[in-house]
Amino acid sequence: MVRLDNVIDELRKHHPDADTDLVRRAYVFSAAKHRGQTRRNGEPYLIHPLEVAHIASQLQLDTASVVAGLLHDVVEDTDTDISEIFETFGEDVAKLVQGLTKLEKVRFKSTEEAQAENFRKMLIAMSRDMRVILVKLCDRLHNMRTLEFMPPDKQARIGRETLEIFAPLANRLGINWIKTELEDLSFKYLYPEDYRDLADRIAKTRAEREAYIDRVIAELREQLGVHDIEAKVMGRPKHLWSIHQKLKGRDDRDLSRLYDMLAFRIVVAEQATCYEALGMVHAVWKPIPGRFKDYVALPKENGYQSLHTAVMGPDNERIEIQIRTHEMHHTAEYGVAAHWAYKEGKGGGPTGGKGLDDHRRFAWLRQLLEWQRDLTDPTDFMETVKVDLFDNEVYVFTPEGEVRAFPRGATPVDFAYAIHTTLGHECTGAKVNGRVVPLRYQLQNGDKIEILRTSGSKPKPDWLKFVKTGRAATKIRGYVRRESNARSLQIGQELLEKELRRYGLGLNKLRKTGKIDEACQTLKFKTESELMLALGYGRSRVETVIERLVPEELLDRGPATEPRESAFTRLVRKVIPKGKGGVEVDGLDGVAIHFPQCCAPVHGDDIVGYVSRGRGVAVHRRDCPRARDYDPARRVDVRWDGASKQLRPVQIRVDSTDAPGLLASMSQSFHNAGVNITAVNCRTTEDHRAVNNFTVLVNDLSQLNKVIKAIERIEGVTTVERISS
Repeated sequence: MVRLDNVIDELRKHHPDADTDLVRRAYVFSAAKHRGQTRRNGEPYLIHPLEVAHIASQLQLDTASVVAGLLHDVVEDTDTDISEIFETFGEDVAKLVQGLTKLEKVRFKSTEEAQAENFRKMLIAMSRDMRVILVKLCDRLHNMRTLEFMPPDKQARIGRETLEIFAPLANRLGINWIKTELEDLSFKYLYPEDYRDLADRIAKTRAEREAYIDRVIAELREQLGVHDIEAKVMGRPKHLWSIHQKLKGRDDRDLSRLYDMLAFRIVVAEQATCYEALGMVHAVWKPIPGRFKDYVALPKENGYQSLHTAVMGPDNERIEIQIRTHEMHHTAEYGVAAHWAYKEGKGGGPTGGKGLDDHRRFAWLRQLLEWQRDLTDPTDFMETVKVDLFDNEVYVFTPEGEVRAFPRGATPVDFAYAIHTTLGHECTGAKVNGRVVPLRYQLQNGDKIEILRTSGSKPKPDWLKFVKTGRAATKIRGYVRRESNARSLQIGQELLEKELRRYGLGLNKLRKTGKIDEACQTLKFKTESELMLALGYGRSRVETVIERLVPEELLDRGPATEPRESAFTRLVRKVIPKGKGGVEVDGLDGVAIHFPQCCAPVHGDDIVGYVSRGRGVAVHRRDCPRARDYDPARRVDVRWDGASKQLRPVQIRVDSTDAPGLLASMSQSFHNAGVNITAVNCRTTEDHRAVNNFTVLVNDLSQLNKVIKAIERIEGVTTVERISS
């Protein structure tokens, strides 16, 4: 168990002049405030902030950060006010604690909205002081280390959030040891069976693996000595999540053949020596084409530098080798924390670093801040963040020779929007290395990009199908939605005007009398435009608005013309009797329900609905990429009818060896699970693999997961996944 002395000793190791009295006072303050509180494992709550402070000191953070680790929960979980922190520990600590405190006092409509708003708050705080996110990572790491005491549903939710948000954040900040531990802990709780299976299999090959590591290290040291290169050589297995990802892409799952799960490092004194060592390695072992990456000449955005290569090592096995200097190695492990210029009693910020260019290192943070201003919908915001937090891999050049980094798979449209929004909107073509390419072209390392533009051109909704960066997707969606909003605004106004005319009233007259403003206030719309938009999208009924606008005597008398079916009712008129679709729509009775083929939701999936003119409500899985392209104003809450489970079509892809009897075994597994196959498409590849696509009918998610697990257990099957069209 960590004690206060451990925290102080670790802090002094990196900051000899640290104000340890401030740390001790923070410990006493935290202990008093959390007295009587316990965690789910029964331990005193104080252990958690103490552990967070210890991790912060291991990360080599300053005194204020360690103190903030001790105090990070007192405002959120006790009756302490931030002003008390300010008066007792000063402005620097108070700002850090405030940035770490969640928005617990605010009521949110959904978990997604709460997650998004808390993350927005954290982004803004970290833009002012990067130490906020560093302490938050320490907090999340200890929470993950003790996640076993949480209920399974919370384990899954927190594990997913950690894998999708916090591990990539640690990676972007260059803190490798926190990133890898967060990934492995997330793996443990998200995929417990796969985790236990892989851990057991690796344990069985430990002796063989260690012998091979020793052999490679010995050969590297010998060759380095021959070439008079002074270096430290290390070898280690890759972490479990990394190995799991590699196994998913292999034809077999034999760990004894997976030697590229071993990583070797050569650490030298000078940058020039890195290239000497690389030449030595390639002279001894044959390099694998396409696997060399020079992050020394072209550092990653988080400041990471290293030479990466893969070679055919001893016994003709693939091994990976990284070559870097001691300073580069320190940066690789501690990232931003290794370069941050902290001063006791003063806060840092994105302009306060040293060493590598901070403007470039924090470009991704500025992009996230821009998106948090542009995206009001929490689902959109979090999905954009998840995509763009992952590491950039492709480096291309502008016509002026400036280097730009993009996610693998990015296109000229992504490039155009990265330069300027208007250039993206008016993009009509692109030249790569002087040759005209389609807008869908995927950028490659070293490409020189020139965008062709036409003034007045507009972005195409189809671009959303192939752009990779959050910036491009955000700008395209925003433009498309603004045009859609304009049409819906007009429709809403026309609907209301037509209905008012039946009572002999006009919209302009009601505006002048203030009745429109009163109706907006009663119906909880901020503006008249918001009301018209809701009518145009069908989220509000015209009849409801009329009741607030038409005098009672006119309502009692009835309209002067025959009543007509409301426009929205005509658009989403009842096609499927209520309950027949297996889905209930909040606030709308008897509307048409349809299930798009893009994601094929089944009973038990987390779902969301969108109003679709002429077709009623489209029901998508919440994680469906196509659904994210819709305007949030069209979203309606939907839920499965618990009493109704209908057979729904699902597509499953099974990759396997091309062996006799495998298809029969798969068919038998479907039969045993009570699942009917409606279509199957099988093909073989040149390397004697088989790709089998099944369309099946299932009752619910539980039945689907059961049959997927059954097929995964068939010998010869590599991967089984649910696919979308």
